[in-house]
This record gives sequence, C-alpha cells and structure tokens, in this order.
Amino acid sequence: MTFSTNPPGALVSWSGGKDCNLALYEALQAGTPRIEALFTTEIEGAERMISHGLHMSLVEEQASCLGLSLDRVLMPKGPNNSAYEARTLAHLALHYACGARQVIYGDLFLQDIRDYRDALLKLVDMKGLYPLWGRNTKDLAQHVIGLGFQAVLICVDTTCLDVSFVGRAYDKQLLAELPPEIDPCGENGEFHTFVWQGPSYQRPVRFSRGEIIRDGKYAFLDLIPVN
Repeated sequence: MTFSTNPPGALVSWSGGKDCNLALYEALQAGTPRIEALFTTEIEGAERMISHGLHMSLVEEQASCLGLSLDRVLMPKGPNNSAYEARTLAHLALHYACGARQVIYGDLFLQDIRDYRDALLKLVDMKGLYPLWGRNTKDLAQHVIGLGFQAVLICVDTTCLDVSFVGRAYDKQLLAELPPEIDPCGENGEFHTFVWQGPSYQRPVRFSRGEIIRDGKYAFLDLIPVN
C-alpha cells in the first residue's frame, strides 16, 4: 500500500449485492468521501467470498468494472469471531495508515449489526457511514431498480422463500411476487443478490449460471465467471 497525503478517504464494505452497490453509488454521487477500495472477506484457499460463496474472480471483476481496487481479507473456513475480528482489524489498520478514516456500509435497519460494526471500527479510530440507514425498504427497492442496477438472487433462505426464487432477476416482477412478510430488500436475510450491471459500471460483469446448491436451509446459485 502507498501512504496517502490526500484528504481522508473511505472503504466500502462489499458483498457484491444491491445494497452495498447503492451505498457506493450514493457516496460517489455525493463526491465525498474519497473511495479508497472495496473491502471484502474470502475463504482462505477457496477463492470464494465468505458471505455467499461467490467466486472471487466475479467480485474482482465488479471492482474492475467500477474502476476501484478490492482488498480481499483472507479468513479460515468457518472463522470464529476472534479470528474474524483480528484479521479485519489488521487490514483496517493498514488502510488507516494510508489515509482511510471511514467504512461505508449498505445496512438498512438492523441496529445490533450497526452497533457491532461501530464498536469494531472504534478500535482502529475509524467510523461507519450508513447512507441507506432508516430509509423505507419498499421505496429503496424500487429506487435500486429505477437507477438501472441489474441483479440476480444468488441465495435464498428456503424457510422464507421457495427455492424457485433462486436465480431470478431482482426486478419489479419479483418485488410484486414476494410474500408480504418478506422485506423487499431482504434485510432480514431472506435473500441475497449479485449485481452485474449498474449506473457506475463501465461494463457488465459476465457470468454463466451453474448449479443450485443446497446447504441446510439455504439454496445458492453458483455463478460461473466468463472470460
């Protein structure tokens, strides 16, 4: 890393989904703070993201399409909380030394998660930014689609949604067909998305659809990178 003399910047906590994409978009539109990098965690030795099992090459391609770098924090498979925190804090400390002072999150309303993030950041003298916090999720879902973000559902909690929702486009038709008890942004973990195109993307992320994998109550769509 190169030590920065620029004004303080920010990282973006990155899952590849619609919420972190929208949070980044709104930060870019505001023009502040300066975006240092996307920040994500991957399974050590597996080349896949911890949260949804995405191929890291797809996440790297997202970053490239956005013109940003990606900081990949390696985690042991099934890390305990102390391992997660130690490795995350080590990377955050490096970014702090290079000028980053904030981390942007796409969280919407889960206060316990926000409190946890803020407590962790405080240990390295950084702060969390939550540009989507507290906004009506029905309106926010329509806003994501209206801006032109293109996303696919890559993970579904089958205790909340039928497995047939896996692989569907995140669009107005899907929102209309969601059961009324399901948050339209999936903030309670009902589903997760992968964005492959959007207003800040220089080009679409190319992929093909692999098999649907069942893991306990979750069903995942394996996206295959296409060169």
